[in-house]
Amino acid sequence: MSNPRMGYRSVISESVAPWSDIARLLRGGDAGTLIPVIIPRHRRRVWWMLPLWLGLLAVLTGVMFSVRDSDGALGAAATAMAALSYTFGGFLLLIGALWWWRSSIVEIEQGTHGVLTRYGAVTRTLDPGRHYLWHPWSRVAFVVDVATEIPYSAPVMACPTRENVPLRSIEFFLKLRITDAVLFVRTIGAGNFDLVLSSAVQDAIRQRARRVQTERAYDLRGSDVADMQELLNRQLSRYGVRITGCNIPDVQLPAQYQQHLATRERVAKEHAAYEQEWGLTRKRRIDSLQMDIERAKKVRDARFVEVKAALNQAREQVAQLLEQQETNAQRVRFEIETRGRSGLIAAENEARAQRHLAQAYRDNRAVLQYELALRRLDVGAALAEKAPQPVVVRTDSGSGDTSALSTLLAAQLLPQLPAGTTGTTGAQQ
Repeated sequence: MSNPRMGYRSVISESVAPWSDIARLLRGGDAGTLIPVIIPRHRRRVWWMLPLWLGLLAVLTGVMFSVRDSDGALGAAATAMAALSYTFGGFLLLIGALWWWRSSIVEIEQGTHGVLTRYGAVTRTLDPGRHYLWHPWSRVAFVVDVATEIPYSAPVMACPTRENVPLRSIEFFLKLRITDAVLFVRTIGAGNFDLVLSSAVQDAIRQRARRVQTERAYDLRGSDVADMQELLNRQLSRYGVRITGCNIPDVQLPAQYQQHLATRERVAKEHAAYEQEWGLTRKRRIDSLQMDIERAKKVRDARFVEVKAALNQAREQVAQLLEQQETNAQRVRFEIETRGRSGLIAAENEARAQRHLAQAYRDNRAVLQYELALRRLDVGAALAEKAPQPVVVRTDSGSGDTSALSTLLAAQLLPQLPAGTTGTTGAQQ
């Protein structure tokens, strides 16, 4: 069969052809038409009966001449005529028999079945190979290709989607094979089957398109169409046909919507590229942050080690300081205790000496009182000697001596007087 072209609808038909063209038409079709059924143009006629009947007539004529020759009425001429009739009749019978034998031979192509009819009624099918049809009215009415998978392309135009947007076209490709030749030719035939198949395919595709959103129409390309294949098999099984495979190779959207999808696809690609770039940038940043975190962890661990070492060293120093302070405190305590004991002993000795001295003072009280009295006298004498002498300067206004000369003399004499006397004089003024 010829390969289907995109956008071209396949046509299944039957053709009347001589036996010599059956193989060519079944394998290649005719003018773009798929031909799975051939009606042979038979060469077989009943003309082969004419030499048989003529030969039988000649033989009967020879028999008649032989009967008359036995009566002796005709003589040698009858004998010659009888021999000639037998010879001619036998020759005609031989020609008729050969003609009958040759016209009864039927050769069925490999991969096809021949539908044998007798008086117009289908009797059986003939397998590939040579067959002999001895019955005069038996003939091969149809040669059906039952081995080849027939490719069939059925584009559906203006197919609406769920949003009622008509798609420009949906290409649907399937492969079918005739499984029952007698059922196929007796029930529907190739020409009618093309109409039924086209209608079933369009109905299945339209049902599928109605369930698809317009923006996801391209998802129909290469999608799983097992449900459509099962539906078509259920519909076509009554005709002896089985769908062996099908798919949707192409979907064409309206031009305006296609531009819209192209824009969305470009935006989606740019978004995907941006997401990919951002993913790489984020990954680099995450890797950089992880490296920084690892370095920070290493620095932290190193500082933890340093802090632990410093802490241990501080603990050692504190322990040493505590030990040293404890030693100093113990030494100071010993010194304080020693000084306290020595002070206590000195105080006890001094107290003991004071008690002795007090005892001696009590014993010498009279002597002390006498000495104290002498000292008092000495002190009084010394104080008497140093006592100030008063100078009286009369400046009373009642005496009448208020001259400037007396005042000037007094002012010159006063600084020369001792301090105690001056003080007393000032007091008397």
